[in-house]
Amino acid sequence: MISDIIKRSKKIVIKIGSNTLSNEDGTINKEFLNKLTFQVSKLREMDKQVIIVSSGAIISGVCSIGKWSRKEDIHYKQALSSIGQVELMNAYLNAFNKYDLTIGQVLLTREDFLDNYRTLNIRNTLFTLVDEGIIPIVNENDTICVEEIKIGDNDTLSALTTNLFSADLLVLLSDIDGVYDKSPKEYDDAVMIETVTNIDELLKNITIGKENYFGTGGIVTKIEAAKKVNKYGIPMILANGKKENILMDLLENKAKSTLFLP
Repeated sequence: MISDIIKRSKKIVIKIGSNTLSNEDGTINKEFLNKLTFQVSKLREMDKQVIIVSSGAIISGVCSIGKWSRKEDIHYKQALSSIGQVELMNAYLNAFNKYDLTIGQVLLTREDFLDNYRTLNIRNTLFTLVDEGIIPIVNENDTICVEEIKIGDNDTLSALTTNLFSADLLVLLSDIDGVYDKSPKEYDDAVMIETVTNIDELLKNITIGKENYFGTGGIVTKIEAAKKVNKYGIPMILANGKKENILMDLLENKAKSTLFLP
């Protein structure tokens, strides 16, 4: 079923989490990026339009300016994001250049999705980029964000972007295979749920667990992202981005994941 959905999908949004993108020391995982860009190039050869929603700016900034790593002040976080965005985009630029693919950066805040004029402009920009063969790299604009205008996590941002782009599919690449009935890092007998058709029933039958094993947003924000896109008839796949060639394996039914069906 997942293979058929990917094959049918013309417009695909792929979200990359911080845990997936970075090494244990906080540096950008260049090997992962190289494999990701190879797979995206294959999707492009299949005449698919791809948008990437990427975390990792602040982590990249911390790696560049280690002396600020313990600073919790909002201004330091914004400054780290400013530095990290350059590092992050440079990594994507170098990776996609190998396949003669051009990228564009789109930085958004919550206000952008609440103002009709801004929303229309974002939509027009995204459509122009993909129509011209460019791959947009979307992230929250943490450099200027304060609590009042912050989206909060890139799971939510990817869902909002998916709906705005009228995409056919959202793929969340995390550091786990999918949704389990309970935390697999806390329970050895945890069972993965491969297909979800009713999110409200899912929430009644799973245990979230104490450990935040899904990065910044956690499993709850991923389920909420699925709910947001399912509302508009768009399926979502939650898969393990740490697995080599995960997108191609999903396309060939060689990997397990959780599929949220509208």
